Amino acid sequence: MSSSLKSPPADRAQRARAATVAAFMGTAIEWYDFYIFGTAAALVFGKVFYPDVAAGSALMASFATFWVGFLARPIGGVVFGHLGDRMGRKNTLVITLLMMGCATTLIGLLPGYAQIGALAPVLLIVLRALQGIAVGGEWGGAVVLATESAEGKRRGRAGMWVQQGSPAGSILSTLVFLAVGQLPTEQFMSWGWRIPFLLSAVLVVVGLVVRLKIEESDDFAQARERQAVVRAPVVEAFRSAPKIVWLGVGASIMGISSAYFNNTFTLSWATADLGVPRQTMLNILLVTAILQFAWQPVASRLSAARGEARVMLFGLCFAAILAIPKFLALMSADPFAIVVTLGLSTLGTTAYYAMLASFLARAFPTNIRYTGVSLCYQLCATFVGGATPLVGQWILNATDGSPWAVACFYVALLAATGVSVFFLNRARATSVEEA
Repeated sequence: MSSSLKSPPADRAQRARAATVAAFMGTAIEWYDFYIFGTAAALVFGKVFYPDVAAGSALMASFATFWVGFLARPIGGVVFGHLGDRMGRKNTLVITLLMMGCATTLIGLLPGYAQIGALAPVLLIVLRALQGIAVGGEWGGAVVLATESAEGKRRGRAGMWVQQGSPAGSILSTLVFLAVGQLPTEQFMSWGWRIPFLLSAVLVVVGLVVRLKIEESDDFAQARERQAVVRAPVVEAFRSAPKIVWLGVGASIMGISSAYFNNTFTLSWATADLGVPRQTMLNILLVTAILQFAWQPVASRLSAARGEARVMLFGLCFAAILAIPKFLALMSADPFAIVVTLGLSTLGTTAYYAMLASFLARAFPTNIRYTGVSLCYQLCATFVGGATPLVGQWILNATDGSPWAVACFYVALLAATGVSVFFLNRARATSVEEA
C-alpha cells in the first residue's frame, strides 16, 4: 500500500496544500513567460524581427509567430501527457517548467533582424515553439496534480488555484512591462523589452525549488498500484472518450481566447489604431488581471453552491451581453469607460474560467486524465485560441478597421464555448450514470 494511503488525514491535507501551491506557482511562472511574449508581440516584435515589412503586415507576422506557440502546444500535451500518465505527474512538471524557462530566457538574449538578418525571426519561431511544447504539458499536468491531491469538494477549489496562475502571470508580466515601458522609446525597443524575458530565469529557479519538494498525487499512486496505467494514453483517450475530448476542446475556447483577445489583440488595436497611450492600456489590463485574481475564488464558492456548469454558462452569457458596451468603450478611447466595461466583462469570463480546470479534470478517469485534459486544452489552443489575435487583426485589415466585425467574432467565440460547456456537462453526467 502506498504511503499516501497510510498517512493520516492531516498529512494528506498538508500534501494537498503543497501540491496546490506548487501547481499554482509553476503555472503562474509559465503563464508569465507566455504572456510576456504576447505583450512583446503586440508592442515590439513586428519592428525588431520584421522591420522590412509594412506596419500592418509586420504585426500580422508578429501575431503569426505568436500563434506558433499554440500550434506546438498539442505536441507538448501528447508527449508530456503520455509521460505523466505513465510515469507520474511530478517529474514531468519539473521538465516543463525548466524547458519554458530556458526558451524564454534565450528569447531575451536573441539578436534582432538588424544584427543577424533573417535568422532572427527563424530562431524566434523555434524558441516560441519550445515555449508552446512546454506550456502544452504544463497546464494539464498542474490541473491533474492539484485536483488529484485534493479530496471531494476541495478538488474544485484546487483546480481554481491552478487557474489563478493565469491572472497571476498576467499581473506580473504587465507590471514588468509597465516598469520597462517607462524607458524612452528608443531604449525600450533596443534592450528594455528584453528584461521581462531575462527575469524568467530567476522565477524558474524559485519554481523548481518548490516543485522538487512535492510528492506524487494520490490518485496516480493508487492507479499504479492497481496496475491501471495504460500503455498509450492518447490512443485510449480517443478510443474510450472521443466525444468528451472534442466537447472539451470547445469548452476551452474562451479559456484561451479571452486572455489573448484582451492582452494581445486589444492591446495592439487600442494603442496602434484607437489612440490609447501604451502605458494607459497596460494599466487597464493590470486592473482587469487583479480583478480576475480576486474574483476567481468567489466564483469557485458560487460554483460549489450552485453548480459548476450553471455558473460557467451564466458568466459566458454575461460577457456576451457586455460585448457591445465593451467595443463602444474601446472606440471612444476613454480610459474610464474601457476599464469599466473590460472589468465587468472579465467578471463574466472569470466565472467560467475559474472552474474550467476541475470541470475538464472530472471528465476523464485517472489513467488518461493528464492526457485527456491536455488534449482538450491544447488542441483548442491550436485550432482557435492561439489564432485569436491573428484572426482579429485579419478581420480589421479585411474590413477597413470595422470594430463590429471583430465584435461578431468575439461573440461567436463566447457562444461556441457556452454550447460546448452545456453539452459536455450532459455528456459527463451520462458517462457517470453508465459507469
